[in-house]
Amino acid sequence: MSEFSISELDSRMKKSIASMQEEFGGLRTGRASPSLLEPVMVDAYGSKMPISQVATVSAADARMLTVQVWDKSMTQAVEKGIRESNLGLNPAAEGTLIRVALPELNEERRKELTKVAHQYAEAAKVAVRHIRRDGMDVLKKMEKDGDIGKDDLHTESEKVQKLTDNAVAEIDKLLTAKEADIMRV
Repeated sequence: MSEFSISELDSRMKKSIASMQEEFGGLRTGRASPSLLEPVMVDAYGSKMPISQVATVSAADARMLTVQVWDKSMTQAVEKGIRESNLGLNPAAEGTLIRVALPELNEERRKELTKVAHQYAEAAKVAVRHIRRDGMDVLKKMEKDGDIGKDDLHTESEKVQKLTDNAVAEIDKLLTAKEADIMRV
């Protein structure tokens, strides 16, 4: 990034937030959500594949996910992938349909999930701060090379800081909402 672009910094920060939201989607709340199984990888056709490439995942009701496997020979591999995914789920296959009952979340598990959500949020904040640093480095280099003056440096630095503050506030807001979602019984 040799040229300074506030819109590029904004775009990169938004991508960091979107990435965090994707990670939040994999965290279990009280309700069944197909996004819960997105991180599940399946040994299929000699390589690891996301579950979405071998089956359709849908929420049958608030406590049940159904996984419709497209290729009957992949049913066991999908079932194994879900079981070994560290999500604490116990799938049951009936032909090419796999039912995944979601157990009630106890208080301890909910607290663990909020800690994980905090880790995701902190990682997103670190990413945003790195993007801020990149932008500030470019501005300082431009000032050193004589491309912008001190006043412009100050003005643009304030814009970068405001962008950073807004991104961090957005991350905090999303984290608070996710925590409330996880802790809701």
